[in-house]
Amino acid sequence: MKSQGKIAVVTGAGTGIGRAIALALADEGAAVVATDLDAASAERVAGELRDREANASALRLDVTQRPEIDAVVAEIAKRHGRIDVWCNNAGVSTMNRFVDLTEREWDFNMDVNAKGVFLCSQAVARQMMGQEPDAASGLRGKIVNTASMAGKRGGVGFLAHYVASKFAVVGLTQATAAELAPHRITVNAVCPGYVRTGMQEREIAWEVGLRGVDAAEVERFYVSDTPLGRIETPEDVAGVVAFLASPAADFITGEAINVNGGSWMD
Repeated sequence: MKSQGKIAVVTGAGTGIGRAIALALADEGAAVVATDLDAASAERVAGELRDREANASALRLDVTQRPEIDAVVAEIAKRHGRIDVWCNNAGVSTMNRFVDLTEREWDFNMDVNAKGVFLCSQAVARQMMGQEPDAASGLRGKIVNTASMAGKRGGVGFLAHYVASKFAVVGLTQATAAELAPHRITVNAVCPGYVRTGMQEREIAWEVGLRGVDAAEVERFYVSDTPLGRIETPEDVAGVVAFLASPAADFITGEAINVNGGSWMD
């Protein structure tokens, strides 16, 4: 599964799933560029990777801003000569009843989760299309998107806007995989379930208010809704991303792989 010598970029790498992806890719031998809206958190992760003797650097990146994305892609290509793997992981969530959703909430979720994947994928695809194919695989690059169980399962409660954004990521993954395959670029996604992160902590607090139950009851529901019987970890997701970035997945494209302990099966 090694990605030895590959140049891998992770968005939203400062915490949670993104941090775990950065560590997993570094463990597989990739040189990792950790990017995040919070530059300090990206640098902390890069420092953590360097402490593990990995080749790592950090850049600030707002995935909703095309000029900033273009500049980051250009800077990484200048430093390393190419980009082999780009992980669109940056994401946000809020919770509200559908009838109470505001345009601001809708736009926030769609801008980061859907538009951010579109803008980053477009910029890095243009870079990858101009690269020489890898001598071993014949591929010019790989894009891996972090979608969600909510990108396949609409009835998750109080997340209509988030669901819409993640369905968009799954659809965009399939569409771009078809278009970029002739250029020898693969595009895949992972669909996590109930992952223990800072985002989940916020969602539990929101559900407490919206459902009128306590936090322990919300967490019990998450576990009971997961056939494997536990809350998912960021590392559970990162392992699958590392697989998709590796030579073992060179002939996989257009897939949105469920990584949710059986919470949603299709």
